[in-house]
Amino acid sequence: MDYRSSEMAVFSAVAEAGGFSAAGRRLHLTPSAVSKLIARLEDRLGTPLFTRSTRRLQLTAEGVLYLERVRRILAEMDEADRLVGSGAGAVPRGRLRVSASVAFGECCILPLAPEFLALYPQVELDISLTDAVVDLVDDRTDIAIRIGALRDSSLKARKLLETRRVIIAAPEYIERHGLPRVPQDLATHNCLRFNFRRTLDEWPFRDPQTGATFTVAIAGNAHGNNGVILRHLALSGLGLARLGSFHVADDIAAGRLVAILEDYNPGDIELIHAVYVGHEQLALRVRAFIDFIADRIGKS
Repeated sequence: MDYRSSEMAVFSAVAEAGGFSAAGRRLHLTPSAVSKLIARLEDRLGTPLFTRSTRRLQLTAEGVLYLERVRRILAEMDEADRLVGSGAGAVPRGRLRVSASVAFGECCILPLAPEFLALYPQVELDISLTDAVVDLVDDRTDIAIRIGALRDSSLKARKLLETRRVIIAAPEYIERHGLPRVPQDLATHNCLRFNFRRTLDEWPFRDPQTGATFTVAIAGNAHGNNGVILRHLALSGLGLARLGSFHVADDIAAGRLVAILEDYNPGDIELIHAVYVGHEQLALRVRAFIDFIADRIGKS
């Protein structure tokens, strides 16, 4: 506290306790120290706050008015400390801005949001799904979920998951068009692709006999800018797609999609991190969300 807030706290204690000695015991101060602080406050304000007698202290009219405002100010200071503090008894609270890719957000963040908010009801969860790389500072984002290599070394990161890519198709598509047995068979199949500029019209493979890696050109009549679009197109039976295994694992387990050419899977791994602006004291809501997501994804 600065000297004014200290004076306010002592003044409020004296008014409530009815004397310097009683207030001193509450504040762990001597009666003399309390008396000097009240005298200094009255000098600064230019008006007496108490009328003194040998038996009791009584608030003046100015003291009554001042006490009303002081109590409000001290309560607001306590509330401010409680809102952002991480001390004993503090709980996560406040708005938490989270950014994630569309695919990861749909399959991993949104299904867990109700449980997180049930655990931390004083947190206001603000989720944005985008495959663009957001600037955490400029966009006032607390946490971003990033897939792939991390470029900004100024950010703190916690690894959530390692995932590989898998080629999938719906059973209906395979029934109509047949099952590719080797990567070269893809030349006769409809392959669903991302429409990013950096995306090549080829998929990587590894020879199971020699271990050599190679690529095969692919083509198809549908494109999308995120995994959610390609997953839905694949589920509809339109064609094959190569997506992160985290995104389609449940579909494969349920038989809605089938993993294809797994013997030739190159096993390329992508890391998924939660990144955040690093501070020595991390906001409770940020730490709670990262711990929660890491725990739930780790178990799944």
